[in-house]
Amino acid sequence: MKSIVLASGNPGKRAEIEQLLAPFGTRVVTQVELGVTEAEEPHETFLENAMAKARHACFATRLPALADDSGLCVDALGGAPGVHSAYYAGREGGRAERDARNNARLQAELDKCADRGAYYVCVLVLMRGPGDLRPLVAEAKWYGEIARAPRGSGGFGYDPYFWLKDLGKTAAELAPAEKNRISHRGQALQKLLELVKSA
Repeated sequence: MKSIVLASGNPGKRAEIEQLLAPFGTRVVTQVELGVTEAEEPHETFLENAMAKARHACFATRLPALADDSGLCVDALGGAPGVHSAYYAGREGGRAERDARNNARLQAELDKCADRGAYYVCVLVLMRGPGDLRPLVAEAKWYGEIARAPRGSGGFGYDPYFWLKDLGKTAAELAPAEKNRISHRGQALQKLLELVKSA
């Protein structure tokens, strides 16, 4: 595919997906750049939300559309914030302000928890055109735990608190290439590319 519309306005997601698709010469354009509003995400599963976003962008632009629905699931919180990760502490303010508020709420809720295990989930859906009756779907998880203090300036969202014990770093301390290789989004995209090759 020469061009693909990313069903998101998140600059962090765009940067990661652009880097992952660069070797294939695929141009990534966001739906925001094409004047497409973001789809509603009323569903309680990553798959349903990703499917809704892909369908919305594909039908609006008539281009192949890639949608990502992802989030952080914390064991001690019964899987929360999950599909509500982006707006865990409300919808007010810009992205950086929401990220700070989300992380503050997460720390407050985990304050007395000994179990700080967590994982990121990413579900990718690729609709190759408006008539695609069998969109390609890939899912991956990335396991870690929630640190008590932030470290690193890379990534976005919960990355400064997502501690990778084996590496001794948070996701925000990883170089972009390393993060793309091992993250939930990187793993899911590799699975998706295999599906594209075999489709």
